[in-house]
Amino acid sequence: MSIIQMFQKELEMEAKTTRKMLQVVPDDKYDWQPHPKSMTIRSLATHIAELPTWITMTLTTNELDFATIEYTPAVINNTAELLEYFEKSLEDGRAHLKTANEAQLSDIWTMRNGDKIYDASPKSEVILMTFFHLVHHRAQLGVSLRLLDIPIPGSYGPSADSGSEF
Repeated sequence: MSIIQMFQKELEMEAKTTRKMLQVVPDDKYDWQPHPKSMTIRSLATHIAELPTWITMTLTTNELDFATIEYTPAVINNTAELLEYFEKSLEDGRAHLKTANEAQLSDIWTMRNGDKIYDASPKSEVILMTFFHLVHHRAQLGVSLRLLDIPIPGSYGPSADSGSEF
């Protein structure tokens, strides 16, 4: 199995789990946040939904410079919009993985803020980090939902709420 094929398989596995988590975000809790330093559920869920596009960004650029990027997050107001945005992002990531080639995965991709370099790694490692980043934020969302007493779907097996189903 090639690295790209492994990434495609991983994307599908994580998409299934992510979709289940995003589906349970209540429409009336988008402005809730567990702590003043935490993101609102809207910001966190929107970020989770856009993460598949980081695969595209990694494959189609050589860097992300926070000093020059003009980033405006999508405005998501309910779970239907959130799921639509996630599916659009997912299709974007899928399409770029489908046309990627193994050779470009060795190219260096840099994350910076002007002259300050946060990371410079092969694109293959950046895509892998994107999956880790997705799981990290999905777990944060799970904690927020738990604090709101929203039942949590299983991820890699059943959750305390799902019993033997996942």
